[in-house]
Amino acid sequence: MTQVSPPPGRIARAYGAAFLAFLAIDAVWLTQVGPDFYAAHIASHMAEAVNYTAAALFYLIYIAGIVGFAVLPSVTLRGALVRGACLGFVAYGTYDMTALAAFNNWPVIVTVVDMAWGTVLTGLVAAASWWVARPREFA
Repeated sequence: MTQVSPPPGRIARAYGAAFLAFLAIDAVWLTQVGPDFYAAHIASHMAEAVNYTAAALFYLIYIAGIVGFAVLPSVTLRGALVRGACLGFVAYGTYDMTALAAFNNWPVIVTVVDMAWGTVLTGLVAAASWWVARPREFA
């Protein structure tokens, strides 16, 4: 069976759309919900200042993962949404379960809420990216 790679233009559109969608949606969480929630539950674990280099690297790598594992392999919008949600659950779950296992007094509520957020965020981003960069036969 021969696999055909997606055109570079579709990959670029998918990445650009995922990047913009992720920034826009995550900005709401990071500015409106996250600060109070995390301060109330894990203030003692938080850095005094954001490491923007690490944050930027996370965004660049994670968005590539969304495009490669959820957007490009999907043939439907629903498929991208489900694949993205699954990826978000696994990725955020990996971090949150590791934190729960490794840090003293890591709150279970933070793990549950963060995993739910990662699942919803990644699913929505994958769906938005798929819609923007959908194959021509779906346009």
